[in-house]
Amino acid sequence: MVPIVNCTQGASPRRSCTTLPAGQISLAMKHDTGLVWLRRDLRLDDNGALAAALATCRRVYCAFVFDRAILDPLLAAGVTADRRVEFIHAAVLELDLRLRRHGAALVVVHASAVEAIPRLARDLGVDIVFAAEDYEPAARVRDAAVERALTADGRSFFRCKDQAIFEKSEVVTGAGRPFGVFTPYKNAWLRRLTPGELAPRGSAADLARLAAPAGRHPIPTLESLGFARSNLAQLKIPTGESGGQALFDEFKSRIDRYEETRNFPAVRGPSYLSVHLRFGTVSIRTLARFAANQDSVGAQTWLSELIWRDFYQMILWHHPHVVDRAYRPEYDAIQWETGTAADDAFAAWCAGSTGYPLVDAAMAQINETGYMHNRLRMVVASFLTKDLGIDWRRGEQYFARHLNDFDLAANNGGWQWAASTGCDAQPYFRIFNPVTQSEKFDPDGSFIKRYLPQLVGFDANEIHAPWLASAARQREAGCVVGADYPSPIVDHTVARKRTLERYAVVKR
Repeated sequence: MVPIVNCTQGASPRRSCTTLPAGQISLAMKHDTGLVWLRRDLRLDDNGALAAALATCRRVYCAFVFDRAILDPLLAAGVTADRRVEFIHAAVLELDLRLRRHGAALVVVHASAVEAIPRLARDLGVDIVFAAEDYEPAARVRDAAVERALTADGRSFFRCKDQAIFEKSEVVTGAGRPFGVFTPYKNAWLRRLTPGELAPRGSAADLARLAAPAGRHPIPTLESLGFARSNLAQLKIPTGESGGQALFDEFKSRIDRYEETRNFPAVRGPSYLSVHLRFGTVSIRTLARFAANQDSVGAQTWLSELIWRDFYQMILWHHPHVVDRAYRPEYDAIQWETGTAADDAFAAWCAGSTGYPLVDAAMAQINETGYMHNRLRMVVASFLTKDLGIDWRRGEQYFARHLNDFDLAANNGGWQWAASTGCDAQPYFRIFNPVTQSEKFDPDGSFIKRYLPQLVGFDANEIHAPWLASAARQREAGCVVGADYPSPIVDHTVARKRTLERYAVVKR
């Protein structure tokens, strides 16, 4: 077992846990019984909170809460089928099955986590609750409330780093301040990296101390939580720890080509592991360790993507105002389009009926599957903010409702990058042309045709801007623009000029 490091004990007074040499952790048991509260770490292998609990407790229980503070607003908004809830439910079932093979079981409750965790700690007679650190502002408020309740009961709350390689202020500038630009952050991240940071946490032998609670604790069905089945099964999205491992194993065989293939949505270039990273059915250490040990350009490019993830988590921790305001305050002076015309344009963007095929195909992809290729996320975000002049927050919120892999830090960072309001963002005068992006990254229109079958009659030279084809050619292709497919809702050249004027306020 490797040392358990970077843990924070949430009892009073707060203190950092001691780093212990390998082989001595078994001597550090200070508690009889512990409870691991699983959240964004739905796995047994290489789990930081679980490893910390097994290193310091004689007996360990595991629990998961279907938190009503998260689920009830979805139901109130009329969401009856949610792929993320179903993905989590499948992961929880698999996790319970694995625990039972070790003679344990997962305690699963449907309640407010703020109330349920202290109550479970009392009912199970635990001394200490372990959890992986969560960097989102709402999660920090929740955890502070749980900590207060546990402390009032004479119990401890222990939070461990698990979903990042480096968190909070572990990678800072020479002056001790958080970075605001990615490249120097990445260089400092790489300089600090050691094998110990990437080593797996815990060992299989320790799982023998996992315990099953007395009595019967059936896992709530998806339907009892208030949700119906989504199209998750039809999409064949692998779930649980086994699904994450299967996707990773498949990606290993093509990671060397990642740099060449990652920008083309019709090609199997990405890892497709983002939803597993979001819910912790794979370990970030496992992924980063593999990438760091490969010499190919593709592997190093993918490692950079993982570092971006740490970067945005760090930004959210130090600058929580980015949740609803621009990272760079001067950009809050931008006057976005409002009123009926803007609402109609936003509705067209959401529905994938802007008249720009790559944008519309990308929106069809997210609406049908809950996934969108990363290159396309940049294209549609640029189109919304810089072609339509609509506030980036509206697009960010739409993604938050529809993405399977929605992660506040990454989603916010990506949207602010595209809108030029964030840290290390795309300069405001760089505006993606949706037609040239289409020609470059979907040259033969394969992706467009997959999601917009009405355009299959156009050839590779026409499909990126079908409104430019003659009326006769449109009839021949079986798709008349303005009737069978929308006309463009905005002229890109005109929109670009208007955007430069809109952003002029920043210069002033």
